[in-house]
Amino acid sequence: MRPRIEIRPLRESDTASLIRLNQRLDVETKLMLYEPEERDTDVASQRNNIRALLARDNSTVILALSDGEAIGFLGAIGGRLKRNRHCAQLAIGVLQAHAGQGIGTRLFAELEEWRVVAGISRLELTVMAHNDRAIRLYEKVGFVREGIRRRSLKVDDRYVDEIHMAKCFA
Repeated sequence: MRPRIEIRPLRESDTASLIRLNQRLDVETKLMLYEPEERDTDVASQRNNIRALLARDNSTVILALSDGEAIGFLGAIGGRLKRNRHCAQLAIGVLQAHAGQGIGTRLFAELEEWRVVAGISRLELTVMAHNDRAIRLYEKVGFVREGIRRRSLKVDDRYVDEIHMAKCFA
C-alpha cells in the first residue's frame, strides 16, 4: 500500500525538509539545474529566502509530502515588474522513488488553483531537450513548446539544449 501523499503550499517550517529534498534531487538526477554541493543549505538563509518568497503574492512553492517529508515540489516565481507580474517561471522536481505516481500532475493542479488567485496568466518553464518524461507531463497539463535554447547548459562536459514551454490563460 502506497503512503498517502499530501500536496500543499510551502511553509517556513518546511525549510529543513525542502533543503533535504533539493540535496537528494541534486544527487539523483542530472536533469535539473544544480549540481551536488552548489546549493546554499544554510537553514537560516533558506528560511529567509522562503519568508521573502511567501511575502510575494505572485510566487509560491507547492510541496508533495509523504509522512511529513518533502518528496517533490513545484515552484513558481512571478515577475517583479508591472509588465511581467502576470508571468511565473516554474521549476519542478520529484524524487525518482516517487516518479510515475501522478505527483507531478497533482502539483500542477494545485498550482493552477493558486495562479487564479495570484493573477498569473502565463506559466513558463524550460526542460532539457532529452527529458522525454518531463516533456510528456508538461504537454499533458497543457504546456506548448515555444522554442529551443541551443547549448544553454553543460552537463558532464556536453552541451544540452533546453526547450522553452509555456501555458497561457485567458
